[in-house]
Amino acid sequence: MGRLIYTCITSLDGYVADADGNFDWSMPDEEVHAFVNDLERNTGTQLYGRGLYEVMAAWETMDTASEPPAIRDYAAIWKGAAKIVFSRSLLSADTSNTRLERDFDPGAVRRLKEESGRDLSIGGPLLAAQALRAGLVDEIQQLLSPVVVGGGKPFLPDGLQLSLELLDERRFNNGVVFLRYGILPGTAGRPGGG
Repeated sequence: MGRLIYTCITSLDGYVADADGNFDWSMPDEEVHAFVNDLERNTGTQLYGRGLYEVMAAWETMDTASEPPAIRDYAAIWKGAAKIVFSRSLLSADTSNTRLERDFDPGAVRRLKEESGRDLSIGGPLLAAQALRAGLVDEIQQLLSPVVVGGGKPFLPDGLQLSLELLDERRFNNGVVFLRYGILPGTAGRPGGG
């Protein structure tokens, strides 16, 4: 059975993008990128919301020949992974190994986890919020950037309460801190739980 893992690069105050939608402050350096590659390398299927998918789809055609090794490596990882995009407004998902689903069905995602021999990742805070509230997420992995943006798109939804267990942590030379938390059984998706 695969675990569903929510991983995101955030500001110190918990946003994935600032109030203007910018996230250039979150671009990883070579060391952090190589670390993220190793996290993603073990993922069999990536679940995306529309917004994040549209950003990530650039990896499909990006010319990485002259890029650093971590960039080239990530492009290969992204192209090789199975991807499911959840969107009612996206007309098509034309990247390799990608299928489009109109609705997020918690039961179908639960079955996907049960049938998977590898971990799954979920990306995009709105999609992740649905999975967190449905009790489907097993781990939260956060890469905290040394910046405060003062508002924007939050990493976690309002009103969600979870009990977590710290599983791992790492500090990088550029000031980014990686935190890996397991969601304790019985608390995931429970309104007011924790």
